[in-house]
Amino acid sequence: MTEPEPLFGAPGAQLVIISGPSGVGKDTIIDALRDRPRTPDYHYVVTCTTRHPRPGEVDGVSYRFVDRAQFDALRESGELLESAEVHENWYGTPRHEVSDALSEGHDVILKIDVQGAHVVKQRVPGALLIFIVPPSLEALFQRLRSRATETADELEIRQRNAAIELARQGDFDRVVVNEDDQVERTAAEIEAIIAQEKRRNPDRRIRID
Repeated sequence: MTEPEPLFGAPGAQLVIISGPSGVGKDTIIDALRDRPRTPDYHYVVTCTTRHPRPGEVDGVSYRFVDRAQFDALRESGELLESAEVHENWYGTPRHEVSDALSEGHDVILKIDVQGAHVVKQRVPGALLIFIVPPSLEALFQRLRSRATETADELEIRQRNAAIELARQGDFDRVVVNEDDQVERTAAEIEAIIAQEKRRNPDRRIRID
């Protein structure tokens, strides 16, 4: 694999990683953040994945959908900040999309799984890791069942992995509870956390190794 040169963001620009178990509401929270006016706006990273699109998902907006050969080529060339196999599919973060947005002064929002979050933290020590949790494990399982996007076997895998992932929330910088029907409050709390971090580190330049 090619070892890329370190890249640096503009002073004060922040990389924010939003993670949590499947079904906790990460996409809904990010949609709520998009609707909140802000200047300059956040940059939302579009992750690469080898999984097939779900109904309503748009290539280049929801994810960048690629086949396994394309994904492996990106990884081998050093174009992915991290990559991991999750629920039997591969996911990866485009490195230059993150660095370009940071260098332009945008705070970057990256939605990523728990495995990938820790890989990014190793390569980007200044990243802010926010872990989203449900009000209860049963509430999470109910959300997974109600969205009806997985087979019974896939649902079982996601439920099992969710319980394991929730046990790792102590590894994150901040933990936010996404209560049922309170997504706007969750988004506001995340925005307040980001603002607090920027006040603490107004001149820091995020380094990407």
